[in-house]
Amino acid sequence: MSNSTDAAGGWFTLSLVNAGLAQGKGRSGLNWWFVSLLLGPIATLLIVLWSPLPKKSV
Repeated sequence: MSNSTDAAGGWFTLSLVNAGLAQGKGRSGLNWWFVSLLLGPIATLLIVLWSPLPKKSV
């Protein structure tokens, strides 16, 4: 595999991990997946640093 293919695969994998992290903090996984495709590691940093959303009471 070429380096660009490896990098693209890593970037895509990171976006999936970020979507899971975002869902765990009560945020939209799909929205964060799109953001992560554009921002990559910066999106990871934002997800990790921002506090979780409060749970909605029913």
